Amino acid sequence: MIVRSLLLVAAVMCGRPVIADEPLFSQAELITPESDEAVKRGLAFLAKRQLEDGSFGTSGNDRNVAVVGLAGMAFLASGSTPGRGEFGENIDRCIDFLLENTSESGLIAAPEGAARGPMYGHGFAALFLCEVHGMTDRPSLRDSIARAVELIVASQNREGGWRYEPRPQDADVSVTVCQVMALRAARNSGIAVPRETVDRSIAYVKKCQNADGGFRYMLTQGPPDSGFARTAAGVVALYNAGLYDGPEIAAGLEFLTQHLPGKEDAQPQAYYFYGHYYAAQAMWHAGKERWRAWYPAIRDQLLARQREDGSWIDPVGPEYGTAMACIVLQTPNNFLPILQR
Repeated sequence: MIVRSLLLVAAVMCGRPVIADEPLFSQAELITPESDEAVKRGLAFLAKRQLEDGSFGTSGNDRNVAVVGLAGMAFLASGSTPGRGEFGENIDRCIDFLLENTSESGLIAAPEGAARGPMYGHGFAALFLCEVHGMTDRPSLRDSIARAVELIVASQNREGGWRYEPRPQDADVSVTVCQVMALRAARNSGIAVPRETVDRSIAYVKKCQNADGGFRYMLTQGPPDSGFARTAAGVVALYNAGLYDGPEIAAGLEFLTQHLPGKEDAQPQAYYFYGHYYAAQAMWHAGKERWRAWYPAIRDQLLARQREDGSWIDPVGPEYGTAMACIVLQTPNNFLPILQR
C-alpha cells in the first residue's frame, strides 16, 4: 500500500487524473497464487540477467534500449519505484542506461542498435522514462525526455505516422503506436506535446483500420490484411489518444475477441508477446466482461509457457519475452502510470 501511494502521489504531481479506488475487478479475482509466483520468478530472472550498466546483454539483441525500457516497466508494475522496493535498484540502473544512451538529438539508442531501425526502441525507452518522471529527482531526466519528445515530433511524416528511422519519410502502424504511447506518457508527465502531432497520428492510425475491424501494416505498402498484433496496438493507440468509444474501438475489440487465448479456432500469432502486451491493455481499457474474459485466458496461457528458470522465450530474446509476460500478468495491479484511470 505504501508503494502504491507513492505511485499515486507521483501521478498527481505530474498532473495525471487518477481515480485510485475504482479497479475493474479486485486483484483476488484475477491474480492467482500461481500467477503471483510466476511473476516473482520472472522478475527474479530479469534482475539476474541485468548487467551492471543497466542493460541486458545476453542475447542477440544485447544492449537493446527497448528491452531495458520494458524490463524497467515490468519492475515498476510490481510496485517498486526508483530506489525503492525490491527492484528499486534495478529500475535505477535501467534509467542510468537509457539516459547514458540519449544523444544530443534526443534519440535513445545504444550504438549497437542505432543502425537497426531505432525508432521502435526509442518509443519504448521514452515511454519508460516518462513513467518514472516524477518518481525520481534526477535533474537530467526532464531534459532528456523533452529532447526525446522533440525528436518524435520532428520525425512524424506527412501521413501522420512514423517508421524505423527518425526521419519524416514512410510510416507503419506498429512503429507509430510506439510513438503515440510515448507521447501520451509524456503529456501525462507534464511534457508539452503539440496537439496537432497527436491529432495527425490518430488520423493515420484510423486510416490503417480495415473493414473487418483489424489494422493493416501500412497505408500503401506491405500486407493489406488485418493482423492480431497490429490491431491490438492500434486499439490501444486510439484509447491513449482519448478515444474511448466509437465505431473504430468497437470494431477493433470485436476483431481481437476472435483471437481470445485458448479458443480452438484462434490461430498461433506472430509477434506473440508484442501482440498480447497491447491486447491486455486494450481489454483493460474496454473493461467489464471483455477484461474479465481476456485476462484469465492470457494469464493461464502465459503460465503454461513459462520455463523452469522463470523466463519466457521469444525470438528477440528471453529478457524481452519475460519483460512482456510480466507486464501482462501484472496489469491488474494498476501500478503503471500509463494504466492509471
